[in-house]
Amino acid sequence: QVQLVESGGGLVQPGGSLRLSCAASGSIFSTTDMGWYRQAPGKQREVVATITSTNVPTVVASVKGRFSISRDNAKNTVYLQINRLSPADTAVYYCHDFTHSSWGQGTQVTVSS
Repeated sequence: QVQLVESGGGLVQPGGSLRLSCAASGSIFSTTDMGWYRQAPGKQREVVATITSTNVPTVVASVKGRFSISRDNAKNTVYLQINRLSPADTAVYYCHDFTHSSWGQGTQVTVSS
């Protein structure tokens, strides 16, 4: 059974940075396509970045230049680096394993002064 555990969220001031982590277990992580989604209050969950098993990253246009995704197969972990945070980035951020259709429990990111 695949388990995904996100961490790294919190309260941050506008302009700040965060690095979210998602630790995976129960799969051959190096063969999985992974992604990060977010869901703001009252809005649908949306994808923000993906990375293939061959380490090809994609970041959606709306956050390109501020968000980056990476993975460390030795640690079974995928990361989301978020820079120049704004209140519009406030959301629960979820890790997703596309290969096994699994989700983490989410980590809250709140951007506020």
